[in-house]
Amino acid sequence: MVCRTLSLGLLKASFQVVARAVCAAFFLTGCTSYGVVGAQNVHQATNSKTVSSHPSYGSTPNIIVILTDDQGYDDVSFNGSDEIPTPNIDRIAFEGVRFDRGYVSFPVCGPSRAGLLTGRYQSRFGFDLNPSENPDDPRAGLPLSEDTMANVLSEAGYTSSIIGKWHMGNHPQFHPLERGFDEFYGFSNGGHNYYADQYRDIDVQAAKTSAALYQTRLVRGRESIDASGYLTDLLSDEAVDFVERNKERPFFLYLAYNAPHAPVQAPPRYTDRFPHIEDETRRTYAGMIAAVDDGVGRILASLEANGIADNTLIFFLSDNGGPLVRAKNGSRNTPLRGGKGDIFEGGVRVPFAMRWPNAVAGHIDYPHAVSSLDILATAAAAAGVDSKVRKPLDGVDLVPFLNEKEFVSRPHNALFWRYRDTDSETFPRRGAVSGDDKLVVQQRDRMLFELETDSGEQNNLAARERDTVDALEESYDDWDEEMGELSISIFNEWP
Repeated sequence: MVCRTLSLGLLKASFQVVARAVCAAFFLTGCTSYGVVGAQNVHQATNSKTVSSHPSYGSTPNIIVILTDDQGYDDVSFNGSDEIPTPNIDRIAFEGVRFDRGYVSFPVCGPSRAGLLTGRYQSRFGFDLNPSENPDDPRAGLPLSEDTMANVLSEAGYTSSIIGKWHMGNHPQFHPLERGFDEFYGFSNGGHNYYADQYRDIDVQAAKTSAALYQTRLVRGRESIDASGYLTDLLSDEAVDFVERNKERPFFLYLAYNAPHAPVQAPPRYTDRFPHIEDETRRTYAGMIAAVDDGVGRILASLEANGIADNTLIFFLSDNGGPLVRAKNGSRNTPLRGGKGDIFEGGVRVPFAMRWPNAVAGHIDYPHAVSSLDILATAAAAAGVDSKVRKPLDGVDLVPFLNEKEFVSRPHNALFWRYRDTDSETFPRRGAVSGDDKLVVQQRDRMLFELETDSGEQNNLAARERDTVDALEESYDDWDEEMGELSISIFNEWP
């Protein structure tokens, strides 16, 4: 991968060329990474003061967050995939911003989503592992002390909907309609069968295993409903309908696809597009991504048909990297090391893009590290609800950084990760990134990588760069002291 720094003008020109190539060929053969100069090993303090309104951008924007589940870094063509074309998802990146170094706050589904929805490190409120799915457990979900993005945006009059996977608790008190959302269509647990014809009449509150929850009927509001078809298509249908019904007022749509999370399932109309992929699992996985891409295309078309595309802020990302060990789904994180569950880049660095034509020019390949924690801060600033944010955010409003001429400033001095052991109160996997310096601690092994030249984290520099390691560890310790203790019931099979 070639690393160089380009001026904004050249970036725009290069992205226009790439965008035309994608439209013509439906895939990219590669993508360029732009390096960051000068690491700062300084703890990133809370940034609630950065949340501010943008009155010069016109009327209040609609906000859409599209989240995939266990999608590999390399499995979008805007990151270089020549095997799985994603022309509709690519539009968000090419007409907006591609974040080469877009991170999530945790390498596993539940905590990652908790961080995204609150704009705060989930470790602040003890959400350090996937929650139990026990519907009778009032500790198994997103703590009621935390506001969600829907809570924050409701203060500005937004109508909000979550469509798809919730995974923030099955107990009734954690229901999306109790957490700020006006509408809910989907399922509350961490995964699901993709074929609605196979769903059974299982009461979520009476379920005793996660396997049973994978077979439950979909829920609209609080009621189970009959459905027929392929789940990803059903979620896309609902998303388009929500846009059509709310086109005259500001809305927030959290479209949480469960694709391409296991089970690996896709109908022939999608898998048949990939005869060049010999591996059956990989071919089915590609079909799952294609279904998401088609859905994104339908949503973009609806925004355009209703004249609201330019004033809609859209984020696209995955909740973590593709799994390479447990629940393997055929994903690839090339050229990154590791995958789901790892603090290495392959676990926490994900496909990440944003588009908001009214506020950000577009055709930007952004060079600095950003976080899923920034999504709420950016949305709150766009909606002008700075005075309504009741708890300090760890994310920042990205728009001023994206509009900076030479991208001199960085949204974050540092980002941090910790992964709790299931049998003790320790954190055997820890990490910090500052500039291009990345610290990874596995048990007692300390590893230091220079990401500009070593995105695959193959060359451990810890022995010769001890001062940098010590500075990053000190920064991590300062951050860790601000975090809370485990407050949720962790994933288990309840009796």
